[in-house]
Amino acid sequence: MNEITLILISYKSEKIIYNFIKKIPSKIKTIIVENSQNHELKKSIEQNYKNISVYIKENNGVSSALNFAVEKIETKYFLQISPDIEINFENLEIFLNYAKKLDDRFAALGPRFLNVKEKSHKQIDEKLESGKIDSIHGSCMFINKENFEKIGKFDENFFLYFEETEYCYRAKKNGYIAYQINDIKAKSIGRSVETNNNEEKKLNNILIWHFIWSKYYFSKKKRGKLLSLTIFIPLLLRMNLRIFLYKILKDDISLEKYKYRLNGLISSMRGKNSNLRPHN
Repeated sequence: MNEITLILISYKSEKIIYNFIKKIPSKIKTIIVENSQNHELKKSIEQNYKNISVYIKENNGVSSALNFAVEKIETKYFLQISPDIEINFENLEIFLNYAKKLDDRFAALGPRFLNVKEKSHKQIDEKLESGKIDSIHGSCMFINKENFEKIGKFDENFFLYFEETEYCYRAKKNGYIAYQINDIKAKSIGRSVETNNNEEKKLNNILIWHFIWSKYYFSKKKRGKLLSLTIFIPLLLRMNLRIFLYKILKDDISLEKYKYRLNGLISSMRGKNSNLRPHN
């Protein structure tokens, strides 16, 4: 296990982080990038876990935090994993064995997720041992650091969502393929950000904003601006129609959701930075 460093990105995730790191074997080096300026978390973890280093960083998004963490690692491989993911750490040996089987010629390796909807993330046939896949789920990615540096870092214009999709797409263009390994199982146990009831709706709307922003931005990188506009303008028109209907129906919850979605799409179309999202 001395060839792998775990990378965790944390933002207001103190309880979830503590629950996760209890399961990490002490022989595995781990880096946590804390984006919420929680200096007490850093102090507490580093005092009690000698294998874990915590870095406090301004919250510029997931891609920025991941790139920052990769610069800190000294091992050949890293596993980017969200703290809300359940995985058997003994299975990391399978990642290592598969990497060697491929002569380290791969973009990323990922597990089979047991509770991810097919619509949101396509997976290979569960009967297969492993197989090529367009993109690895961003919450659990095993990567060779040297390959990562050759392919190029995560695009920091992605604050949330699609950073792994764009990375795998760019890697494939350069001859590096992503693989899913079905012998390794993972499961998401919930959101990695802790919120109370009042914050939940606000967070959901922010996530909606980032998702559509990143979806258009990725499309523009993949297909070009003109083709992306032909795909997304009808969606924009449908959003405006829904907003009009929700105003008539006085459905304030749906109205606010679609206003965020529309704002995110327009911001991305105009080339505005993903950091410039609305703040409640």
